[in-house]
Amino acid sequence: MIRILAVALAAVPLAAGLGIPAQAAPTEYVVQPSCGDGKAPCYTAIQPALDAAARDTSDSWITIRIAAGEYEEKPVVSRGRTRLIGSGAGRTRLHFGAVAQTAGRWHRDNWGTPGSATLTIDAADVVVQGLTIENTFDYLANDRHPQGSAERLGNPQAVALLLDVHSDRVLIDRSAVLGYQDTLFANGGRALVRRSLVAGNIDFIFGNGRLLIEDSEVRSRPRSAPYIAGEFQSFIAAPSTLLSQPYGIVVYRSRLTREAGVPDGAVALARPWHPTTRFPDGRYANPSAVGSALFIDCFMDRHIHPEHWTTMNGTARDGTMTDVFRPQDSRFWESGSNGPGSKARDIGMTWRETAGIVAIRRELLGDWQPAG
Repeated sequence: MIRILAVALAAVPLAAGLGIPAQAAPTEYVVQPSCGDGKAPCYTAIQPALDAAARDTSDSWITIRIAAGEYEEKPVVSRGRTRLIGSGAGRTRLHFGAVAQTAGRWHRDNWGTPGSATLTIDAADVVVQGLTIENTFDYLANDRHPQGSAERLGNPQAVALLLDVHSDRVLIDRSAVLGYQDTLFANGGRALVRRSLVAGNIDFIFGNGRLLIEDSEVRSRPRSAPYIAGEFQSFIAAPSTLLSQPYGIVVYRSRLTREAGVPDGAVALARPWHPTTRFPDGRYANPSAVGSALFIDCFMDRHIHPEHWTTMNGTARDGTMTDVFRPQDSRFWESGSNGPGSKARDIGMTWRETAGIVAIRRELLGDWQPAG
């Protein structure tokens, strides 16, 4: 259980007629791997601390300080104005190994991809700092099985961080978000990832939310499947931004790097995801999800494919995955990039972004001014 740090009693009013201090609700909690010091109450997991914080219905900010250690769980942040403060991304690690194939039971609509998330944030005004968030599903082992084999899972998506539908004004700072396929799912409102690491291989930054990644590292991870030179092996972003929203995923002043085993020229910056959606006339790829992905003033290593962008298939009206969505019809743009992977081959991209980063940032974040 978690140690609750009581606020200083000096400013606490006396209980009426009793002459003793009234108990104030705590604004800080501590999570630690062991409670052997004999001091109670003491939580050894993050979710009980979040549950305790959620019982406070005031507008106060509540801070949960997470000591160095390993925490294997799937916590959900449902209370606004909550801070999760780790002891540093290299010291405090939250991890779980759920995968979409079997994770539907953890989601309200039995959807496996969001259900697989290690950390779910479903509230406004949330700060995560000094924490590693990892989905430990063994993607590479599954990737080694041939396509169509009985051993290979058909849905290997394994989310590390889900910014769910009620999330907004979420700050991820000095943290690491680690996975392979579908690492970071932006499915809510505004979010800023700053001075952090996001790592994965297939569509590992995706969704319809407003997400700004700045002053960070975006690291591509290897595949086990054989690579054919010149083809796309992996994809960084897969935005599904609705046309009513001017910006989706923006990566600014960040480093696009790779782990050992990622080939030269194998990774696309983005491909357009049109999610399968139910409409009055059927269930098919949403034509209004015209993804927005911008890469501005970034370093790009040699793993970036010279065409930079590629296509993505979606559900046709007959239910088959035969609709092909092109980057040329999407809102994809990069400018100011440098490094050996920055030079792009002309593939007929026509969409242009004319606003500078100051205007883009203002439009993306609105009236939210993240601290620092």
